[in-house]
Amino acid sequence: MKPGLLRTALNIVALAATLFMNWLAIALPLNGKDTGQLSDQYPILTVPAGYAFSIWSLIYTGLIGFAVYQALPSQRANPRIGRITPLFLLSCLANIGWILTWHYEILSINILCMLALLGALIGIYARLRAGDERPGTAERWLVWVPFSLYMGWITVATIVNVTVVLYAAGWQDTGTVGAALAALLFVVAAVIATTIARRFSDPAYALVIVWALVAVAIKHAAVPLVANTAWAMAAVIALVVAYTLIAMLRGGFGRDERARAL
Repeated sequence: MKPGLLRTALNIVALAATLFMNWLAIALPLNGKDTGQLSDQYPILTVPAGYAFSIWSLIYTGLIGFAVYQALPSQRANPRIGRITPLFLLSCLANIGWILTWHYEILSINILCMLALLGALIGIYARLRAGDERPGTAERWLVWVPFSLYMGWITVATIVNVTVVLYAAGWQDTGTVGAALAALLFVVAAVIATTIARRFSDPAYALVIVWALVAVAIKHAAVPLVANTAWAMAAVIALVVAYTLIAMLRGGFGRDERARAL
């Protein structure tokens, strides 16, 4: 099999396995509990409202688009897709590992799977943007945007997972100290989101963080420090995204600026 065809097949099989495992987690569900029930076991202040998890449908739709796009004969020699394939395979393996260890509540390994997934997505993000060559419109929408959405949500999920592990280890303060820690994490998430939005002209990543923060604010409306901080950070990110979009439309983020940002 030619290298391009092998790469294409591996990417499709890895994504199919990931989607199948996620389907099992919902359909069975794995270990008798769905994802929402497992989340509700941990009364922590960083978990968003349940509706926020519907973003997985958008992420997986985008990844299916990526799988189809990279399988096109015209893309089999695309060097950017070739560079990200090993990390994409790692991300699929980490995603499957995360699902299994989450549903079987093996949190010590679960957090390692989540960190591996986040690391793989950061690597994909960086490799896609390496060099000065700009992608075409199709590649931007079918490769760049799906991985921006994916990395954005896994950024949020990592924050939640860290607090879950802390809770399970005995740090179960959901009072003032817990609220303050949650608020601090929201500020950190906002700094990351606005930095990426501005430096890489990437509103998609930042909008995922806004989505998550609004869902957190709604779920924890009874905790003023948590809800107000989440609303405030979501507003700040939204303003930066609006500014970034205007700058992009006006040509304020050309190739030279992106290259310097990298």
